[in-house]
Amino acid sequence: MRKFMCRGSPALMAATGELGLLLEAANFAARKHRDQRRKDPPKTPYINHPIGVANILGKEAAISDLATLQAALLHDTVEDTDTRPEELEAAFGPEVRALVAEVSDDKSLPKEERKRLQVVNAPKKSHKARLISQADKLYNLRDLMQSTPEGWSEARVQEYFEWAGRVVRGMLGASPELEAGLEEVLKTRGVSLYTSPPEVDSDTHSDSPPV
Repeated sequence: MRKFMCRGSPALMAATGELGLLLEAANFAARKHRDQRRKDPPKTPYINHPIGVANILGKEAAISDLATLQAALLHDTVEDTDTRPEELEAAFGPEVRALVAEVSDDKSLPKEERKRLQVVNAPKKSHKARLISQADKLYNLRDLMQSTPEGWSEARVQEYFEWAGRVVRGMLGASPELEAGLEEVLKTRGVSLYTSPPEVDSDTHSDSPPV
């Protein structure tokens, strides 16, 4: 029997290896989110969200860094599933673990405190974490433009837009492409990344549409 060997340049072989590692992250996320659904009326599979965030980074911001894309796929696994940080590190390394930690909320805190901390901590994030966070917000805002989650009023949608603007305003400079997309979407609700709206007193609103 003839043996067929894969031939190619070192760069091509490296790229093929990175693709495999990226697919491993996608598969890991799919397994962890397999029983979860978004809160939109069609109840779309939750995995659509992290795949969409990674796609925004790759397609719209031209991000090719493996750790950033892996962390984008995995960004909700610790926050919203039974995944442990040590599990991520064992599978994908310390950088991916650290990036996921940077973009994860502490679910032991009340929702309003988590929202407040996202605004406060936004300027402290690393560049790669800012990219993931910006893409995450862009995906969620576009989702809200297409359909309103079950149980959400128009006022709640507006509050989310204004809060997301405050969060992203603390991360400006990470990606001109993502920020242009965010500005375009935010303006549909009268919000801008470059002006601060009045603070909104929201006591029971969720900090993210999907969960």
